Amino acid sequence: MSGSSGWERLLPGRRSLWIAGVVLLLSITALWWCDRNIRNATASVVFDQLDQVPHNRVGVVLGTAEKGRGGGPNAYFTHRIKAAADLYHAGKVDHLLLSGDNGRKDYNEPFDMRRALIAAGVDSTAITLDYAGFRTFDSMVRAREVFGQERFTVISQRFHNERAVYIARRAGLDVVGYNAADVTGRSGWRTRLREKAARAKVFVDIVLGVEPRFLGEPVEIGTQPPPEAR
Repeated sequence: MSGSSGWERLLPGRRSLWIAGVVLLLSITALWWCDRNIRNATASVVFDQLDQVPHNRVGVVLGTAEKGRGGGPNAYFTHRIKAAADLYHAGKVDHLLLSGDNGRKDYNEPFDMRRALIAAGVDSTAITLDYAGFRTFDSMVRAREVFGQERFTVISQRFHNERAVYIARRAGLDVVGYNAADVTGRSGWRTRLREKAARAKVFVDIVLGVEPRFLGEPVEIGTQPPPEAR
């Protein structure tokens, strides 16, 4: 029809492609905006150099699997343990709160981190375990709500620290990050790609008012009994 609009004249196939293109462009723009905002907001409070890190009583080590997909060492785990031990031995933190996933009996990130840190010379009495750090968001909220910490140092890789510190500071906590060595290669590329989506989800969680999966009773730092051997 001569009076049809340009939109109406589009063939059905072209119309679908146009809509898909718009959705893709908006998605890419949203991912870029979320990534940029988190990175810029935390640039001055995540540190690569040990001597730049301010002293905090507690360092929160974010959990990851001890073993990689092929059963060998997970470099993310190894580097975080070294960074946490370095902070502790340098007197930058006095106590380490190990926050990770223990959703199954055969999978216990906090316990594995504890064992590795003791092997690295950290005193067992300077370690507390958070068994319900199922997500970065949960770890940050639980550090305050369960373990009573308003100020602490987050220990993970830079990409992870930026997101964790952003979440914590949005909640009014006085938090900085110390960056463990990053991981390169295909594994590192996959992780950084997933991080883009995780950063977008931060803002979704804020809008929806998401709560941690589990809180539980308060735990005073330094009073937790040692875990049973595995």
